Amino acid sequence: MRYHFLHIKTSFEEEWQQDIFDQELAHYGIDTIVAKGSAFDGYESEYYLPSEKWEQNKNDIEAFVARRRNARLIRVESCPDRNWNAAWEAEHPVQELPMGVRIVPHCAFGAGHHETTSMMIDELMARDLSGLTVLDNGCGTGVLAIMAAKRGAERVVAVDIDDKSVVNTRENAAMNGAEIDVRLGDTPPCGSYDLILSNIHRNILLAQMPVYAQCLRPDGELWLSGFLADDCPALCTEAERHGLQFLAQHTRGEWQMLQFRK
Repeated sequence: MRYHFLHIKTSFEEEWQQDIFDQELAHYGIDTIVAKGSAFDGYESEYYLPSEKWEQNKNDIEAFVARRRNARLIRVESCPDRNWNAAWEAEHPVQELPMGVRIVPHCAFGAGHHETTSMMIDELMARDLSGLTVLDNGCGTGVLAIMAAKRGAERVVAVDIDDKSVVNTRENAAMNGAEIDVRLGDTPPCGSYDLILSNIHRNILLAQMPVYAQCLRPDGELWLSGFLADDCPALCTEAERHGLQFLAQHTRGEWQMLQFRK
């Protein structure tokens, strides 16, 4: 596969601001980030994406970076074809999680140790999901879907917009002996769920809130993460507007998790 890589210099005051920038940029097709520098000195990182994604999203990516006062696109280069996944995986060992779950992150977000993911895992570990139907929306590596299956969920559906994440989830599910219905898509699949997990960007969560509410069974729960404290009021307001009752808020570092019940 042909790849392009973008050299982007950033100077955010806090490391979490860099994390948000990277997450938002990932929506344009970025699947690997080589960070160089630090929050103190500034980053000049390399962002890799398939050449077809760069050709499709070039104008949007350039406009996205240009709107950020603390970011500047230095240059864009094409790179020779090679097995990028194999090279990336050689530098990223298998992650060991509770209940013996093992995750190989094939360039997908969510190996299990980021604060947004670990909060979700802790809540899953505290619940018996026996007999429940669970949706992991924006599954990444499949870690949350796999943990839900290990906690006894009768049926687990996982969906992601990125085909590489779908493949990664299927591989990790097979490695952990978890039966998961993995699908490619940009919206939650229709169905009735007892629990919906969504660890993605707040704008997507806001846009998809009506679908979450519609897909939840009565007394079903929605768990959200992937955002900061300033995002919580808007998410809570939108959830309440669609008949979802606030249950709890969790904080880890700068990151937040919200839980609602229908």
